[in-house]
Amino acid sequence: GVQTCALPISGFFFSTPDATVNAPVADAKAPDAGMLGLAMVFVLLTYGGWNDAAYLSAEIKDGRRNIALSLLIGLALVTALYLLVSLAYLSGLGLGGMAKSDAVASELLTRAWGPFGGQLMALFVAVAAITSANATILTGARTGYALGRDWRLFKALGVWDGERGVPRNAMLVQAVISLALVAFGSYNNDGFKNMVDYTAPVFWLFFFLVGMSLFIFRRWEPQAERPFQVPFYPVTPLLFCGTCVYMLYSSLAYTGKGALVGVGVLVVGVLLLLIDKRQ
Repeated sequence: GVQTCALPISGFFFSTPDATVNAPVADAKAPDAGMLGLAMVFVLLTYGGWNDAAYLSAEIKDGRRNIALSLLIGLALVTALYLLVSLAYLSGLGLGGMAKSDAVASELLTRAWGPFGGQLMALFVAVAAITSANATILTGARTGYALGRDWRLFKALGVWDGERGVPRNAMLVQAVISLALVAFGSYNNDGFKNMVDYTAPVFWLFFFLVGMSLFIFRRWEPQAERPFQVPFYPVTPLLFCGTCVYMLYSSLAYTGKGALVGVGVLVVGVLLLLIDKRQ
């Protein structure tokens, strides 16, 4: 909350763009339309987590109403805040200043408040990372728990700690995988880029599969109860699936061979599920 307030206040009232950095360039070229998808890979990455509330649907009271409500309200609030902060960046640094900075938020607070502002931004980032990690731990472990309940080969993950109210084994396995990824990212010079290479194509592929499952299950089980009616069906899911295909293409174009790591993990998962099915 403090970070969300500090950035707009600093950008709108205490910082002005550097005229030399933001001076127009005579031979500047128009942006390539194909770069939009590459930019959106990182833009939409910042919105990752909007769907995490769905992982807790079995533990939420009146889930039919509150899950949809929490997703809609949460996404609207996050979008409004991100737009406000982006306008603050533009007002305080200018487009040229944003383009030349590797840490836009820190640059803005440093310009507005001096070195103390940059140090304050580092503190904000650290706190935000801790809270995000906490939310991811809670939601991500539920996926592993569901996997353990549905597939015999992974039944060790489907153990629920009734005393603490958490899927203990799934959380431990998740911790081991997360630490391995952190070590992998630390070993490379650009850990963040490597994480995007690893996750982005898989992220959009699964979103596409989830969207398509809506059509498939409606055809396979036409008489099944539908707790939630999809607005403007089938236009809404078609638009969602089309966007996922475009983002999948863009992420593959950006990551190149880096996507093979994520694909390799998927292949291993498919093989394990086939073994489980035969057993």
